[in-house]
Amino acid sequence: MSTVRSALVIGGGIAGPVTATALRKAGIDARVFEAYPGTSHGIGSGLALAPNGIAALEIIGVADAVRAIAQPVSNQVLLVGGKRHRVPRLTDAPPMQVVARADLHRVLSEHAISAGVPVESGRRLVGVDEHADGVTARFADGRTATADILVGADGIRSTVRDLIDPAAPGPHYTGMLGFGATTDCPSETATGTMVFAFGKRAYYLFWPLGDGRVTWGANLPHREYLTLTEARAVPAARWLEILRDTYGDDVPGGELARNTTEEQLEITGGLHIMPPVPHWYRERMVLVGDAVHAPSNSSGQGASLAVESGVQLARCLRDIPDPARAFAAYERLRRARVEGIAARAAKINHSKTPGPMARRIMNLLMPLLVKTVMNPDKTQADELRYRIDWDEPVAV
Repeated sequence: MSTVRSALVIGGGIAGPVTATALRKAGIDARVFEAYPGTSHGIGSGLALAPNGIAALEIIGVADAVRAIAQPVSNQVLLVGGKRHRVPRLTDAPPMQVVARADLHRVLSEHAISAGVPVESGRRLVGVDEHADGVTARFADGRTATADILVGADGIRSTVRDLIDPAAPGPHYTGMLGFGATTDCPSETATGTMVFAFGKRAYYLFWPLGDGRVTWGANLPHREYLTLTEARAVPAARWLEILRDTYGDDVPGGELARNTTEEQLEITGGLHIMPPVPHWYRERMVLVGDAVHAPSNSSGQGASLAVESGVQLARCLRDIPDPARAFAAYERLRRARVEGIAARAAKINHSKTPGPMARRIMNLLMPLLVKTVMNPDKTQADELRYRIDWDEPVAV
């Protein structure tokens, strides 16, 4: 039985509430501390939860609540130079679920609270004092909190990662800025289908909602890296000018850009990918989610991997008495999986801005590609069919 009885979870996005709820299920009291004024702060737009992510949410009892606010997407299509190519589905797999990030934050936080997890907002971590038998977190408001362990679920710019290893690598910029919107736009695409479009000048994706609206996301090539704050300091009207110029010749990309209003535009800032992090833990501190593994958005797995890691960390702490050995087991369970998915996604990033000749070649090769490297039964089966056995004891 674990000697860990309490945990401080830093970060109230996706990984934080999931990890805290799983820790409660494992018999460990957990509290969540979020730097922003509210857990549904509205950062970001839509995201996808893969079948493996939904399966992990089933373990903590929140999958039905997430499905209730999400749209199932069963079909995927590639749009290359105006030609559509249907991507095969994984045999017998449930659909992925597409959900607004802010709605997901809210549902996960509410579920954590209902499970007995206190969630405190406006608590920005500034330091940690380590003791022989615990840790004390210090916050910008002058208050402190003490527990047996501290979990860093504080995202890609993680403070906890820097405390664990001041030399830890930070996120790498993909060379693209993220934008999203839901806007009125007629679409011939069937509801429940997501289209990945290789436009003339930039990549985008979209899916119809079935009510005359379409949600779309833009990956805008941009040499200069901009943080979320820096990107949002640029007027939305200016970003819309750039997006309309970039996607103007694409169908339906141009119409999506022209129909999007300033009020509808979600500005995400620089898109990142995390390089391998050498140290996932130190003594009584450990990392989960984007703080330690953030594949690019091309993977379709970022949120799902964060959910999985939170649940697996709780299993390890439940079954292994010593925190350091539990953290080592957790890293052993997770590192190869998350780094393999990140590597696959990194390769996709390099193909997001093909020129005219490359688009023609892609269309010529597509019948072969959809049967081989783009067939999930051949390339992603292990990713999507991954399931955590909560009841199985974790081996040391």
